[in-house]
Amino acid sequence: MSLTITGPLRGSITVPGDKSISHRALMLGALAVGETRITGLLEGEDVLATAAAMRAMGATITRHASGSWSVHGVGVGGLLQPQTALDMGNSGTSTRLLMGLIASHPITATFIGDASLSRRPMGRVIDPLSLMGASFSSAPGGRLPLTMTGLTPAVPLEYTLPVASAQVKSAILLAGLNTPGHTVIIEPIPTRDHSERMLQGFGATLTVEETPQGRRITLVGEAELKPQTITVPGDPSSAAFPIVAALIVPGSDVTITNIGINPTRAGLIEVLQAMGGDITLQNPRTIGGEPVADLRVRHSPLKGIDVPASVAPSMIDEFSILFIAAAHAQGTTRTTGLEELRVKESDRLTAMATGLTAIGVSVEEHEDGLTIHGHAGDPLPGITQPGATITTHLDHRIAMSFAVASLHAKAPITIDDRTPITTSFPNFLPLMQSLGAHETHATD
Repeated sequence: MSLTITGPLRGSITVPGDKSISHRALMLGALAVGETRITGLLEGEDVLATAAAMRAMGATITRHASGSWSVHGVGVGGLLQPQTALDMGNSGTSTRLLMGLIASHPITATFIGDASLSRRPMGRVIDPLSLMGASFSSAPGGRLPLTMTGLTPAVPLEYTLPVASAQVKSAILLAGLNTPGHTVIIEPIPTRDHSERMLQGFGATLTVEETPQGRRITLVGEAELKPQTITVPGDPSSAAFPIVAALIVPGSDVTITNIGINPTRAGLIEVLQAMGGDITLQNPRTIGGEPVADLRVRHSPLKGIDVPASVAPSMIDEFSILFIAAAHAQGTTRTTGLEELRVKESDRLTAMATGLTAIGVSVEEHEDGLTIHGHAGDPLPGITQPGATITTHLDHRIAMSFAVASLHAKAPITIDDRTPITTSFPNFLPLMQSLGAHETHATD
C-alpha cells in the first residue's frame, strides 16, 4: 500500500477516540458498580482486546447502535476468574494495565498476544506488582505468554518509577484500588496523567503533590468507584499523522476537530511548532476533565532542530511520524533520550532508520535516537528499487508514518502490511482519502 495525491490536502476530519483514555474508561467502568456510558470510544483492535478481557472477568459491556458503549461493572474486588487465556493481540497497554488490575484480585490469568507483543518485555510491570504480592511465570525475559496470580489483600507499595512510563504508573495505581492503605508512586519525570484524572473522576481518593523528587501520587485503597458518563476526545497520537501530512504537502489546509491537548500528551505539537509548523489551536475547551481543541494545520516550510530529551514522555508514540516531518525539513534534526522506542511494537529507532534510508533520506542511528538530514521541503526520493517495500514489523505507527511519507515523494513508498493500522486507527485510510489522498498498490 502507498498513498498518492493530485493536489493539496484540504478539509475537516475527526480522528478516533483517544486510545489511552478508551482503555482506562473500560477498565474503571468495569470496576464501578452501576452503568458507565462512553461515547467516542476508539473501536480499534487494541481497545476491543481490553473490552473482551473485562467481559471475561465479569463485566457486561455493550455497544449500542448509536455508537455509544455501556459498561456494567462488578465493583472493586469483584473481578471473576477468566475461563480462558486473555488474548491481548498487539496491545501492550491492555496487557500491562490489566496485569495491575489482576494483581490485587484473588484470580489467576494467562496473557497471550501476537508475535510483536510476545517480544515486548513485561519486567518493568512484573517488578512492582511482585512487591505487592502478585506471582508470575512467563516466557524468558518476562515476555508473553505470561501467567499471573493476584493476592488479596495485596501489600501497599511506595514506588519510585525507574523509567518514565505511564503504563507502569497506571498498573500500580490499578492494583492499588483493591489494596488496603495507601499506594504511593513517585514519578521523577511526568508522564501522561489520564489515569490520575479518570480515577478522581470515578470517585477514588487520589492526590498529586509536587516534591523535589518529582510528582508524588497517593491513592487510598479499597476504593468504591461510581459509574460515569465519559466523552472520549480525539486521540492526539492518531491526529499526528494528518497533522504531519498537512505540514509537508504543499498548499494543504486541514482542520482536525475535538483533539485532546492534555499537556502530558502535547509534545508533538510543541516540537512541530518549534520547527516552523503552522498549527493553530481553536476553540479550546474542557470535556470530561480533559483539555480539548480543534487544530488547524497548514503547509509550512519546516526547519531541523535539536529535540530536547525532556519532551520524550509527552510524545513517545509520535516520534515515528516526527521523523517523517524531519525528513522534509531544512537542515538537521537530532533526537535523544528515546531508548523506550526500542521496546515498542517494534524497535522503532531501527525500523524508522532502515525505512528512511530505503526512501533516500540520510539518517544516523544512535542508541537513544536518530539524526535526520532533511530534504528542505523537496519531495523525498522514495523507493527506487523495483518491488521493494517498507517493513512495518507489525507496528501500526511505522505503517502510518511511511504512508504519510508517500504523499510527498518522487517514487512510490509501499509498505508491506497495512493490517496493523487497525489496532489504533481503523479508519485511517478513509479519513486520508477524504482529504484528497489516494491509495495505490504495488500492482497499480
